Amino acid sequence: MKKILTLFLLIYTANLTAQNPYRSPLDIPLLLGANFGELRPNHFHSGIDLKTQGVINKPVYAMADGYISRISVSPTGYGLALYINYPATKQTGVYGHINKFAPKIAAYIKEKQYEKESYTIDISLNADEIPVKRGDMVAYSGNTGSSGGPHVHFEIRNTENRTAIDALEYCKTDIEDTQAPLLKGIAVYPLNEKGAVDFSRDPYRRSVPVLKDGGYASLKDTAQVWGRIGVGVYANDKMTGTTNIYGVRKVRLFCDDKEIYSSDMSVVDFAKTRMINSLIDYDYWSRTKIFYQKSFIEPGNKLPIYKAVNNGYIDINEERIYNFRYELEDLYGNKTTYPFCVEGREQTIPLKKRCFQTLLWNQDNGVLTDKFSLVVPKDYLYDNVCFTLKNNPSRNYLSDVFEVNDTHVPLHGFCDMSLKLNKDTLSNKAQYGIVHIVGSRERWVGGAYKNGYVTGRIGELGNTYAVSVDTKAPTITPLQPERWVRQSEIKIRLSDNKSGVAASKGTIDGAFVLFENDVKSSVYSYKFDPSRLKKGQSHQFVFTATDACGNTASYEYSFKY
Repeated sequence: MKKILTLFLLIYTANLTAQNPYRSPLDIPLLLGANFGELRPNHFHSGIDLKTQGVINKPVYAMADGYISRISVSPTGYGLALYINYPATKQTGVYGHINKFAPKIAAYIKEKQYEKESYTIDISLNADEIPVKRGDMVAYSGNTGSSGGPHVHFEIRNTENRTAIDALEYCKTDIEDTQAPLLKGIAVYPLNEKGAVDFSRDPYRRSVPVLKDGGYASLKDTAQVWGRIGVGVYANDKMTGTTNIYGVRKVRLFCDDKEIYSSDMSVVDFAKTRMINSLIDYDYWSRTKIFYQKSFIEPGNKLPIYKAVNNGYIDINEERIYNFRYELEDLYGNKTTYPFCVEGREQTIPLKKRCFQTLLWNQDNGVLTDKFSLVVPKDYLYDNVCFTLKNNPSRNYLSDVFEVNDTHVPLHGFCDMSLKLNKDTLSNKAQYGIVHIVGSRERWVGGAYKNGYVTGRIGELGNTYAVSVDTKAPTITPLQPERWVRQSEIKIRLSDNKSGVAASKGTIDGAFVLFENDVKSSVYSYKFDPSRLKKGQSHQFVFTATDACGNTASYEYSFKY
């Protein structure tokens, strides 16, 4: 009987391995902080965020036999990140925001950082350099880079084409989910010059209240529409055991019981991830930070997640009620259905609004005046744009103030914009830069000077810009230097007033020393390294910092270790 039971367990384990080739990346119960494909600014979330019980330094493991193929360290983005290739599945596991690497890996990357004299580093490795076995501890969880709390950002990518797939597929049995997606709003969009909603070119948006029994209330009014329209939805997903909100995996839209649009967020192609800005109601998100998803496909949107009839557009040409239905579904099959309707009512299609120039999505575009120019290459727009431009003189800036379009429009890449100086007085032209003006605040865009113009790069239309200057060097503040030797650590606070710190470097006796920094803190720290710093001697420490305009500051300190 014991032999039979052992044989059964072996067969059962083999079947599980065949179904899922990976072990869990963590040895704690799995809960999601974020799911795959969530809507984020300018990108889809390409992994799943695994909670780590509110703390850092939980061990992180290799999920199968493989080798470390890439290691990156950055103050921003994924922070400390590890990539492991798994040849048996032809996939790559990615671990982001980790706090520290396993000792062997940490020693390797430290040597590379000293070789390159840089904290920020991104290295690819060969298969024979750092092999790993299933269950090897490779890192500790953390909160580094652009992270809002302790967790592990975890991805599964296809090694060959590097596209990301839903890693929750491999952790599905370890995470419970019985909650259906939550629908929060409906939108109706008239197509420019071809449709109208409530006798207007403006979109119709309405919140959908949740009833006490968990159902949904009807819309408080019915949109009256005519001509060509598109529909959109504001929705999140929920999961058992957490209060987090997540992205919705599948969206389907029906009109009079015919499916006209569906999307399935099961893959992220990093070359196309910025096209999220065409999926969402970008102008509304820019103003409110609320993500409405369009259920129609603009001509420049090449995301591989859709199926649609007539690209999801609906022609309303009868005076009757049109019955719509949204179906929202998560990976576990939990589903929400919401019916609503619009009323077909004949009305005058609004005329095209006045444009400075029409920009076409499928050709190169150039906007040129005596004080302003903008170059938008082919395929950098997702649809045609009625572009507007206003400029006004200013005493506070060295150029006019330019309002570059009256609505927020995403660009698929960064485009060159040039502003003419009204005052060109600086001998150091590198100190000029374009600023994005938001109320009383400024965000440095930067740029390069040439022949009385400053050219910078912008990633969207709909903002206000002017030329400013930055002549002040970064500020270097030593933090309690009298304690550095006793604590075997040097700490510096580094800040800049305008263009931002572009480079920094610490040396002791002229030799590079490794300062660490994270984007969430202005503190840079160096821990004394006995293998590189001799005891019983006097040393000269120098720290330099340069901003994006080339302004440089330096700090020196002598100490005996």
